[in-house]
Amino acid sequence: MTDAENKTINTESGIEIKRIYTEWKGIHPDAGNFPFTRGVHSTMYRDKPWTMRQYAGFSTAEESNKRYHYLLQKGTMGLSVAFDLPTQIGYDSTHAFAEGEVGKVGVAIDSLKDMETLFDGIELEKITTSMTINSTASILLAMYIALAKKQGADVKKISGTIQNDLLKEYAARGTYIYPPKASMRIITDIFEYCAAEVPKWNTISISGYHIREAGSTAVQELAFTLANGKAYVKAALEKGLDINVFGKRLSFFFNAHNNFFEEVAKFRAARRMWAKMMKDLGATDDKAMMLRFHTQTGGSTLTAKQPMNNISRVTIQALAAVLGGTQSLHTNGYDEALSLPTENAAQLALRTQQIIGFESGVTDTVDPLGGSYFVENLTDEMEAKAFDYIQKIDAKGGAVAATEEGYIQAEIANAAYAHLRAVEGGDKIIVGVNKFIVEENDTTELFRVDDSIRKIQTDKINKLKAERDNEKVLSLLQNIETAAKDGSNLMPYILNAVEHYATLGEIADAMRNVFGEYRA
Repeated sequence: MTDAENKTINTESGIEIKRIYTEWKGIHPDAGNFPFTRGVHSTMYRDKPWTMRQYAGFSTAEESNKRYHYLLQKGTMGLSVAFDLPTQIGYDSTHAFAEGEVGKVGVAIDSLKDMETLFDGIELEKITTSMTINSTASILLAMYIALAKKQGADVKKISGTIQNDLLKEYAARGTYIYPPKASMRIITDIFEYCAAEVPKWNTISISGYHIREAGSTAVQELAFTLANGKAYVKAALEKGLDINVFGKRLSFFFNAHNNFFEEVAKFRAARRMWAKMMKDLGATDDKAMMLRFHTQTGGSTLTAKQPMNNISRVTIQALAAVLGGTQSLHTNGYDEALSLPTENAAQLALRTQQIIGFESGVTDTVDPLGGSYFVENLTDEMEAKAFDYIQKIDAKGGAVAATEEGYIQAEIANAAYAHLRAVEGGDKIIVGVNKFIVEENDTTELFRVDDSIRKIQTDKINKLKAERDNEKVLSLLQNIETAAKDGSNLMPYILNAVEHYATLGEIADAMRNVFGEYRA
């Protein structure tokens, strides 16, 4: 054996890659059949392509609305809304904590008025909307429902997704408000309400994306995401909800990184694992056992050095998501390590999906990499390693207990540290960063949001409060506090407050008064 033949190569998840794979002894049912390793639909993209979303939101609702119309004109098939940090953590733009952050990493939404502007000229019955919102998901969903009603839409027909995944916030991202048990209560209230009132809405997008962005490995992303999903299912079952009903409205959100085959194997393993887990939890309806997921290309893989290289990275990642069987996809702009994406970068990111979908031929058959000795063995190993993690989490009492203990956070931190050491030591090559470095005269066009947005939003809020029935709003906010105390489903009370133009911060504070705030 030569040195090259003896060489040990591992994925970042620690799975050893053999020199050559010569067999795989398993067999899969056809796509669309349990456990869905090959896909959740029998025809997959032969019937229709994945939903090509572009994540967008910045500045004011007026400015974001312009970007949405631009993306829809360019062929986007669904909108994906980014909210600014104050909106994500339940503060109005006027709050002292909002200073310097209004409209910066997403759009500022303070009331139903902003939501009306955000979707001006866009019929909610004709599009699907994904909203990356967690702690204030109940409030933003209520605003969306209220807007649909004002448009005259049948709310039983509107479709989309709220992220609504708080467990990963405690472990990886940090935009939480309430303690875990209160957050789980709100989440299951949303499950219950939507099952009856907004049946086509996906009530949670269980997110591995932010776990991966925090530095986890692919195996950890898979394991911790599915462990969180299991916790949500158990909470819903404890509330008396039917797994065969709410199980159909669960969706997932994964990251796509550069290790192409590991990513494809991760997506295939995820479907198979979730099907088995849901069956064990009591699901009998195939659709309640299907893992449907959205993918976003890896933000943390984008480099500020030689940013045009990011076009190649995003293409590889997007192709892995498609070959892994994603249901919808967002591709990052090449400039996002430097700023919010420009219109040109957003268009190029969308064109990347369209070229894969309509020119590459990878959509012509289901699961094109199925049967590859390498991919099948890697899928099996990803599953085995991820289930090892889930067993450890179960032994600690489940994902909530493991998060409260800090176990999941520590595992992610250790993986992130190991990756950083590998990059700094040159063992992990990042093109343009630690190898193939060139002197740059960077002329990349940047997109900036200035601080004047806070003044605009403040003026809007002041005008709103001068025109609305403030006595009625105070009464409705008190009703939210009462419902939070007595265990009533919160969603009808939140919706009523939203429709009378209570602000996001006021509603979040009403629940803060009862639930308190979480401190890590």
